[in-house]
Amino acid sequence: MNSAAFIIIAIFTVAAALAAATLRNLMHAALSFAASFVGIAALFFLLGAEFVGLALVFIYVGAVAVLVVFTILLTRRDVGKDHGFVAVAVFGSLIWSILKTQSLAIEAPHIAVLTVKRIGAALMTTYVWPLQCVGILLTAALIGALILVMEERR
Repeated sequence: MNSAAFIIIAIFTVAAALAAATLRNLMHAALSFAASFVGIAALFFLLGAEFVGLALVFIYVGAVAVLVVFTILLTRRDVGKDHGFVAVAVFGSLIWSILKTQSLAIEAPHIAVLTVKRIGAALMTTYVWPLQCVGILLTAALIGALILVMEERR
């Protein structure tokens, strides 16, 4: 792995995550949230885990971040309280626990290489019914959201 690319992507990811946690404008925070997911996906691409990187881009950036943006746009609530102290306390406790954690020197067991072709074959044979049920559930949620938006405009 190229260490210069890793450092650049890591700085970008941490900066986007900090921006998502500290920005006061919810829309800017949601877009920074999506940018941090793109940075994490880039780290997976550097590690050679293309499937996990693409899954992060499709699922988290393409679905979760867009869902957060739509939620912000649909609710449009102004929050008057400032929870900056709580955010700093949680961030500080997370940093403290990371620094106090002992590193593990356990060697991972050797497993067969998992390819995108094997994952696709499993999704289209063994897990075809759960995949179809998730697709129907997401379609129903999208139709429900559209109905809610159309009723608000009337």
